[in-house]
Amino acid sequence: MQNTSNNGQLRQVPSTSGGLIRSTLVSGAAALAVLTIVYLPAEYGRDPTGFGAVLGLTEMGQIKQQLYAEDAADAAAPQIAIDPAIIARLDAIEAQLALMNAVIGAPPSAVQAETPPVQAAPAAPTEAAPEAAPAATDTAALAAAPWRDEVSYILAPGEGIEVKLAMTEGQTAQFEWTANGAVVNFDTHGDGSGQKISYEKGRGVGEQSGELTAAFTGNHGWFWRNRTDAPVTITLRTKGEYSALKQ
Repeated sequence: MQNTSNNGQLRQVPSTSGGLIRSTLVSGAAALAVLTIVYLPAEYGRDPTGFGAVLGLTEMGQIKQQLYAEDAADAAAPQIAIDPAIIARLDAIEAQLALMNAVIGAPPSAVQAETPPVQAAPAAPTEAAPEAAPAATDTAALAAAPWRDEVSYILAPGEGIEVKLAMTEGQTAQFEWTANGAVVNFDTHGDGSGQKISYEKGRGVGEQSGELTAAFTGNHGWFWRNRTDAPVTITLRTKGEYSALKQ
């Protein structure tokens, strides 16, 4: 430091150790404040002072930690490669079983009589029959039909479950699911015939309804995971064009 003497000349004044200590303490306090008020809430979701929640940083940090945990869980999950030929054969067996179930469950009136029918006299030519109703009529009929299947599952914190419909390419099923007042993360996807597809993903969703159209022959459905701190009950209702619902 410099100071002016009585005769107008400058002289050097050494810095005191107390001044350096005060500067160091002030810098350390500022760094500690940034760490506790900004960094910890924004990166780890920890808010010891409460200012992180006021600034909206705590929620951002919690979301980051949840995403990190989910990525780690997905990376740790074992990935099993299945031969596409085996998948195709299983799909063919499921289709045959569905056909057998349809034949067994057909009403007696649908079975043809053993005796040949009597040939009726040819009728006089008539006007052409009207064309079939558009596909919108089938959609309306499906919407009015009662639910075909309804299942419920209880997911503990961190637990996930997958439920799928066995469908042929182009078939459409209607669905609705609810977390019964809670929220879950979900992934609507499909696999089969050596193919995979993801239709939609969501985080922190309480319920959803709509239609699911199979992009190819295989299994199409939902995966839910409970990322809350309490058990969650998932209820799924389905109807429409599918041969089986399986977990």
